[in-house]
Amino acid sequence: MPAGVAKRMERQRVLYDGEHRYDVVLGEQALYTNVGGAEVMAEQIDRILRDLDLPSLGLGIIAASAPVDMCPVHAFSLHGDEVHLELVSSGVKVTEPAELALHREAFGRLSDAALRGEGARKLLHKARDFWAEGGRG
Repeated sequence: MPAGVAKRMERQRVLYDGEHRYDVVLGEQALYTNVGGAEVMAEQIDRILRDLDLPSLGLGIIAASAPVDMCPVHAFSLHGDEVHLELVSSGVKVTEPAELALHREAFGRLSDAALRGEGARKLLHKARDFWAEGGRG
């Protein structure tokens, strides 16, 4: 198993350990970016739907047409007093307080634009139906 896959699998395990909390925001477009084919995409969305109500997971999805109070940015994750950026060739850890504050503000704006609960579930089911039909719109 490649190292990147192993790291992602380890991160997924902590969803069930009861000691961690993850707040995730993603764009609806991510549900339609074909990585692995229609079957893989449908399985991934099924997994998200299964885990959506976990107490350790707060998932928000920004609808494609939602107004967002900022320009699109690179993906990032916040962990305490660190920001992690995953790049194609490496990862970057940011600890500068001013940079942390900017990323926290960005996350807040993205989170404010996201649908949660039933709204997120509807977007997931719409994407799941798309992939169940073979990914043809």
